[in-house]
Amino acid sequence: MRRLLPLLTLLMPLAAAGQSLDGDTHALAQRLLHQTPDHVADLGYGVGVPLWRGNDGHMLMLKADAQSSTASQRVDAPLSFHVVDAGTVVSTDLQYGLDPHLQIHAGVSEHNWISRGPRVVGSEIGATYNLGRYSVGLSVGTDSTPDQRLPRVLPGATPGVNGLPDFDSSAQLSARGRVAVGGQSGIDLGASVGRIRLLPGNVLGINTLDQKALSFGVDHGPLSGTLVGRTMQPALPGGYYGDKRWSSIDLGVTLHLPWQGELSIGAQNLWSSGASVPTPAGPEPDQSRTPYVQYHQDL
Repeated sequence: MRRLLPLLTLLMPLAAAGQSLDGDTHALAQRLLHQTPDHVADLGYGVGVPLWRGNDGHMLMLKADAQSSTASQRVDAPLSFHVVDAGTVVSTDLQYGLDPHLQIHAGVSEHNWISRGPRVVGSEIGATYNLGRYSVGLSVGTDSTPDQRLPRVLPGATPGVNGLPDFDSSAQLSARGRVAVGGQSGIDLGASVGRIRLLPGNVLGINTLDQKALSFGVDHGPLSGTLVGRTMQPALPGGYYGDKRWSSIDLGVTLHLPWQGELSIGAQNLWSSGASVPTPAGPEPDQSRTPYVQYHQDL
């Protein structure tokens, strides 16, 4: 027993160090568990994802969002979806910051209808240069209807895109810019040029249409307004619609409510050119004026 006492005396500092190390490890674990990420992206309505940033300033972010059809009519949206029939829009974007001002992004989106109609799947890749108060971006995007390959027997029986009952796909080049006015206000400008393809054998008798779009938006706090003008015409001259051109203007105002809801008021085809009645060569794109009042609640 006497021989064990010196040995136990020698081991007492090690035991104390072990207790100290165990206490420090527990405290460190608690700090890590309760630590808030340094960078969190606010995606609206309390949804956020952590951001990873390297020492060189590069940053990677994944963003997912779901919104109503009216909210998807952004100032730079090249296509127009019938807000009365369209349901929700789900989008996912992968964003990579090359430096504090330059960011590249790639994303996909899906437009779903309330009760009927083919889904429209879109993809986009682009870059944005942001100086804080000013920002400018350029992107290339495509949209298609993967579930639809044949024209419908009854034109207009299901929702269309840009007033076209036999929309197949589209490709467009878009540019956008924003100027911040104060801390809660801003002005958005957008423009796009692209080509729309229709399903083979469509009643319009045209395979492709060229489209141009201009947009202007203003926002102040929870209130935002958008004015979008679009023009379509046959890509190749000739035929009944060789010199035909269809133009329209959409106007919308959205109020974001404090309880994660939004109220949208506006009109599609507030002004339009061209008749929306059938012609000997087939029905023209539907450009009937459509006022709407929509409420969207995020749960």
